[in-house]
Amino acid sequence: MESHVLSVDVEDWFQVENYAHAIRRDEWPRCELRVADNVHRLLDLLAGTNARGTFFVLGWVAERLPELVRDIARAGHEIASHGWSHTPIHTLGEAAFFDEVSRSRTLLEQLSGQPVIGYRAPTFSVTRRSLWALRQLRRAGYRYDSSIFPVWHDRYGIPDAPTAIHRRAEGIWEVPLSVMELGGVRLPVAGGGYLRLYPLWLTRWAVRRLERIGRPAVFYVHPWELDPDQPRVRGAGRLRTLRH
Repeated sequence: MESHVLSVDVEDWFQVENYAHAIRRDEWPRCELRVADNVHRLLDLLAGTNARGTFFVLGWVAERLPELVRDIARAGHEIASHGWSHTPIHTLGEAAFFDEVSRSRTLLEQLSGQPVIGYRAPTFSVTRRSLWALRQLRRAGYRYDSSIFPVWHDRYGIPDAPTAIHRRAEGIWEVPLSVMELGGVRLPVAGGGYLRLYPLWLTRWAVRRLERIGRPAVFYVHPWELDPDQPRVRGAGRLRTLRH
């Protein structure tokens, strides 16, 4: 059986970019924290299938829920970094970005007892205008990144980026998100809204295509995607609500 990559972006429902215009950051501390229950639901599912994954944990969450990080690590999963503030990195700048990923890595290593070597940017925000982030990740001690989506999208993506795992000139490994190519067009698969909105047969077909060329599918999910009772956000807009 082919091996694939399962990853989880550990953030809460109110921290997603789709809601950034509707929920201000200074409102986050007053929002209901639902991430712990949702992560434990996911951990139970994975334990039932003896599956292991990589959990990219937001520093903001780890600081408030340290036992959650320990629970993930005790269950045998890899702890990696999702940054600290869930801010798209091109808006941070190099110095602030380095501070965030260094701070996050230090905390996650202290809580998990694991070396933290992997990183995923909020909203896959390693794009052409923020490739400097890879150099800063290497400087901060990371060994791999999984932030580049080799597709066109209005918020993220590098359409002509390599689609296979590769070592970059910055000295860091890149684990790109999975795509399938149809008639020269790249379509994102195997994660987030694409998993939820695509019919199951299409996802299975895409994964089989990846298997035929000897390439693992890189799956990603968010804990809030397993939560049927998450709060509804007023003023989000129809398109953003559909994406969410």
